[in-house]
Amino acid sequence: MSEYFSFERVIEYFPKLITSFPTTLIIVVAALAVGIVLGIILAFIRIHKIPVLYQLSCVYVSFIRGTPQIIQLFLVYYGMPLLFMNLFGIDLNRVDALLFVIVAYGLNESAFLSEIFRGGLSAIPSGQYEAGYACGLTKIQTFRRVVIPQAARIVLPSVEVGIVLLFQNTSMAASIGVRDLMGRASLMGAFTKHYTENYFCTAVVFIVVSILLELLFNLLNKKLQYVKK
Repeated sequence: MSEYFSFERVIEYFPKLITSFPTTLIIVVAALAVGIVLGIILAFIRIHKIPVLYQLSCVYVSFIRGTPQIIQLFLVYYGMPLLFMNLFGIDLNRVDALLFVIVAYGLNESAFLSEIFRGGLSAIPSGQYEAGYACGLTKIQTFRRVVIPQAARIVLPSVEVGIVLLFQNTSMAASIGVRDLMGRASLMGAFTKHYTENYFCTAVVFIVVSILLELLFNLLNKKLQYVKK
């Protein structure tokens, strides 16, 4: 058994593997930030059905939701440099692959989050807006103080699932040479000829972080619940 799997090697490899965790964390945080901003914009466009932009957003969301994420990653990684070179004369071939990963994952998140946000905002009764206006609040104040807190309670469980999946899907970044957790595990496996221990360490990190995210969102969900007397 020790020839194929050894806990001694797990203990030896884990500290080296965990050094790539910040890269994975950067991908998650940056992609989530991009996804939230674009997701809110897309949700606003689709709720208010802004001409032209509404049709374009529908096509965009359908494309992202209907294609595998690995294909989107390759399209951004190989297609973005060609697009920038032909349109702007800018050479992106020397840009760090991490940037392309963030863009690809951010675009993917924006499509899924836009549907989540749209569903949450659409679930708020129009009377809530009218109540805010009746209290003397402006449209922005009503949206921020009345609508968003209620919508947050609705979308939080779906956002939690999305973030956990985003964290797990960062493993695909290794396919274009990014040295995140999965990339480091593959590299160390090729060097040590012991892939199982490296992938086992990676699995442990993914499981632990996923559990921590679940606990965090459970706390947030409790904070957003109304106090019942």
